[in-house]
Parts: sequence; C-alpha cells; structure tokens
Amino acid sequence: MKQELHEIYEKYGSDLYAFILRMCRSEQLARDILQDTMLKAMQSADSFKGDCSVKTWLYTIARNLWYDHLKKAENRNSSLDTLSEPTSQESIEACFADKDTALRIHHLLHELDEPYREVFTLRVFAELKFADIAKVFGKSENWAGVTYYRAKQKLLQLLKKEGLL
Repeated sequence: MKQELHEIYEKYGSDLYAFILRMCRSEQLARDILQDTMLKAMQSADSFKGDCSVKTWLYTIARNLWYDHLKKAENRNSSLDTLSEPTSQESIEACFADKDTALRIHHLLHELDEPYREVFTLRVFAELKFADIAKVFGKSENWAGVTYYRAKQKLLQLLKKEGLL
C-alpha cells in the first residue's frame, strides 16, 4: 500500500499541489492540505470504488479539505480569499503572453462566482473531463458543460469590459 501511495503521489502530487495553491493562495496551507489529502486518501483507500479516476478522487478530497478549512476559518471570523486561475481559450491565450495582462486575467477569474470559478479551474487547470467535474459536484455531465460554458462567457465579458480583448 505504501508503494502504491508513493506512486500516486509521484504521479499527481505536483498537479494537485498547484490546484490547491490556486484555491488557497498560500504555499504553506497548500502543502498542509496536500499532506492531509494524501493522508485521507491512504486512510480511505479501501472505500475508493473506482467510479472516477484517482485524480478526480484526489481533487475531490483536496477541495473538501479546503472547504473544511474555510468553514473553520469562518467560524473563527477570519477572512480568507478563495482563488482560481484563468482559462486557455483561443481569444484569451494570446493575452497570456504579456505577464501584466495574465495577472489581470487571474484577478478577473477571481471575480467569478462559484461554481463557475471552480468548474472553470477544474476544467482548464486540472484538465478534468466534464464527467469527472460532474462527479466532484454530484451533478450531471451536462451541468458541468453548461457551467463551464457560462463561466467562460462571463470571463470573456469581463475581459471585454477591461479592454483586454
């Protein structure tokens, strides 16, 4: 079991860390959540049914741990920001060549409401399929596709409003 977990960490660890870091914007917290994610995965490995990919399962665990952290912080009256990252669509890809523009796009993505921001992040940065995103949220694959499309449209509107497109 230790060997399998080590292989899973080697395969998904860096992508999972990047995903968590985009949510929490804190390297230390991202490392802690990554460690907790792997620990929880090890503890609940027997309950993994294989209904989704291991990557989707790990992302779901990480996302839930992040939400747990936010709830605890909220209970302590701490203000924490959630974070996501931008997209890689044709009209937006060109904007990433300029670092200042890319940073502005990151900020615009942060302005999207949930679940748009998270669905967009899972699709673009985690490169999950709509079916996997749907499983993370407990929704239909169609819901994931429509939500992603709407998030993309909202981001494009914000980009146009900012004069970046």
